[in-house]
Amino acid sequence: MRHLELAFTGPTTFLKAPHRPLSEPWTADVGFLGLPYDFAVGYRPGARFAPGALREASGRYAPGPEGYFDLETETYRLRGVRIVDAGDVDPVQLEYAETFRRITAAARALRKRVRLPVFVGGDHSITYPILRAYDDLAELYVVQLDAHLDFSDLRNGTKYSNSSPFRRAVEEVPGLKHITTIGLRGLRTNPEAYRAAKARGHTPITASRVRENLPWVLDQLPQGKKVYLSFDADVLDPSIMPGTSSPEVEGLSYAEAMAVVRRAIQQNELVGFDFVELAPNLDSSGLSALVGARLLAEMLCEWASGANGFGPQPEP
Repeated sequence: MRHLELAFTGPTTFLKAPHRPLSEPWTADVGFLGLPYDFAVGYRPGARFAPGALREASGRYAPGPEGYFDLETETYRLRGVRIVDAGDVDPVQLEYAETFRRITAAARALRKRVRLPVFVGGDHSITYPILRAYDDLAELYVVQLDAHLDFSDLRNGTKYSNSSPFRRAVEEVPGLKHITTIGLRGLRTNPEAYRAAKARGHTPITASRVRENLPWVLDQLPQGKKVYLSFDADVLDPSIMPGTSSPEVEGLSYAEAMAVVRRAIQQNELVGFDFVELAPNLDSSGLSALVGARLLAEMLCEWASGANGFGPQPEP
């Protein structure tokens, strides 16, 4: 069958990959799983629509049979990498415990089938039940790109909002050793959460430090570890990512964020990746979804070109 090149033709799946639900037997190199849940948001909702919007936008970046041609190296990237769209976890809306149980179960199932699971939210609360699915690892390090720490013990009367996923995760995942958070900024920092994260030995890094000394920031990343990357859309500057619940001015550029992602992947074993807090309904231009789709595609290129057994491919 001829490759469908137009963004709006063919299947509306992540990067036009085949859809294979977790109820069927299959294996792949990469598996995408949508998590359309945003009932933990304390401000503007809409992240529930992100998996669908990103699937549609990612058609623009669907790789051909030969992968992506890289201008810098004149080689192909992502060629031969098997990608599957595993569909969505069906949330139970107001029953957060059951929703989280389903997310954890689906994350465990996806981990058994692929080399790299990619989770697309949804608000940031979904990272907590995802990380519960990694409780078999003796050591796990998290690199979090985010404008906010998301380490509050309590927010809006609940312990399970999108302000608390990493606080809950460190309580339940014994192997979660360290969290490096990059891109912090804004006027609403919770001092209790900041002190609690520092007391546990985590590394919080502000967006201003990234702008002032990116090489120093990159040197703070883990090395030689099993790393889970959690990418909150609001780490990016609102000029390129306006579609998010809680945008903060003076965010990271796309190049700065990708430099962090690239280094984290190059010097560690990436065991999972999530992209959260995109609210496409808040950006009528569609720019935010296109930026998010580009980010997912480029992350896969970095992963496949790194120490994961693929590497760049010469022209056939």
